[in-house]
Amino acid sequence: MPGLIDFLAATAAFVLGHLVLSSQPLRAPLVERLGENGFRALYAVMMLAAFVWMLLAYGRAPRSDLWLPPDWTRWVAVALMPLASFLVVGGLTTASPTLVGGDKAIEKAGSRTVVQGCLTISRHCFLGGTALWALLHLLANGDDATIVLAGGILVLSLAGMWHIDQRRQASLGAAWGPVQLTTSRLPFLAALQGRTRVDWRGIGWWRPLLALLLYLLLLFGHPHIAGVPVIYH
Repeated sequence: MPGLIDFLAATAAFVLGHLVLSSQPLRAPLVERLGENGFRALYAVMMLAAFVWMLLAYGRAPRSDLWLPPDWTRWVAVALMPLASFLVVGGLTTASPTLVGGDKAIEKAGSRTVVQGCLTISRHCFLGGTALWALLHLLANGDDATIVLAGGILVLSLAGMWHIDQRRQASLGAAWGPVQLTTSRLPFLAALQGRTRVDWRGIGWWRPLLALLLYLLLLFGHPHIAGVPVIYH
């Protein structure tokens, strides 16, 4: 099945490319040779190419059902996708110490670093959103192509959280402690444990609204994006 093999190779390139390129043994010599900006440009181009390859290969891949999920799984996905959209929007629109260049902000602020806005939900909001997206799609879909795609995204999201935390701990040392203490990888865990309070004022009204618009776009655009409707008549 050449189409499925091509899709597996593209997904592996996308997932492993992120982890391998950003690993210190490979990243350090590349930064020394190319400079920080040069490395980031190379990383962005290669990962964009892998992402496009993965999406195109997904569209061409043959599909066969490995299992048939019950109908309630689809409704669970519909109900929880707004949260996934909110985490993605929050992660993309909030300055974070876990984003590219975020370690520089911590170095400047030192122990005065203040966790605000969506960071009070999770220090990895974007990756939390993509992980939830992947989990919901694994729950509601039983075909092999979707399992490979969602499984790859889930592995990358979870491994990415751990990898970023390890890099920040190694590069920042004690300065990383206050951020780690007052935030969590799992959304809302730090707030539930009393280590922080959700900063709804910092999150604002427009992020939930933008997340709702994204959710509606994905919901009603799903037949055009993925080829199948979410809600059947």
